[in-house]
Amino acid sequence: MNTNSNVYTVIYSTLIVVLVAALLAFVAMTLKPRQDANIKAETISQMLCAAQFYTKDECSAMGNDKVLEAYASNIRRAFLIDEKGDSLRALNTDVKNIELQDGLKAQNAAIRKGKSAQLPVYIFGKDGREITVIPCYGAGLWGPVWGYLAFADDAKTFVGAYFDHESETPGLGAKIKDDPDFRAQFVGKQADWASSPVFAIVKGGAAKASEIDAITGATMTSKGLGTAVNTWLEAYKPYFQKK
Repeated sequence: MNTNSNVYTVIYSTLIVVLVAALLAFVAMTLKPRQDANIKAETISQMLCAAQFYTKDECSAMGNDKVLEAYASNIRRAFLIDEKGDSLRALNTDVKNIELQDGLKAQNAAIRKGKSAQLPVYIFGKDGREITVIPCYGAGLWGPVWGYLAFADDAKTFVGAYFDHESETPGLGAKIKDDPDFRAQFVGKQADWASSPVFAIVKGGAAKASEIDAITGATMTSKGLGTAVNTWLEAYKPYFQKK
């Protein structure tokens, strides 16, 4: 075959594209189990941090297997609820088959549109008391923000919180994840289930038990996170009001 012909060029290019595509597909399939394991461990570590079992650095040092073991050892029960706050089904908590509710983005869209959503509830045991952990998700300044909120037995007092983001500004909006002092503000605060908003991140000084201070210089990220927290607390309100 004439290597300078158009036919040769097309055939050669096609073969290269097919080979590269096959190689990428193989690599993706090979790495997927590891990627899924990393995502699961990261999600669980955020819950454990919100519930004040460990710091994020401690979870990172533990490795995936130890994080899963910590979850299985401390979780009492996990289940899904509907928009009325009623339990739908249990989630598996066995260390070898831990089941989490993924797809927070889709759930957030459903909540905001007033549609039904299956919301996860994770209840841990710590020092003879129960700690309830729930997720939240929303939009920051440059991309999604999400996290976990932990409540004490009274179903209104925060034990802690942990947040993450996709692309907030380092030193400003990124403080929702990087600044432990920001997250520490949640400890001891309370969700006001009788009011709307249930909880608020405010600029200029928090005056209520259901408020914390916004991050200085990160107004839009603070506003976005506040909306995310309040939107999800509103969705969980029927469940907590039944406790």
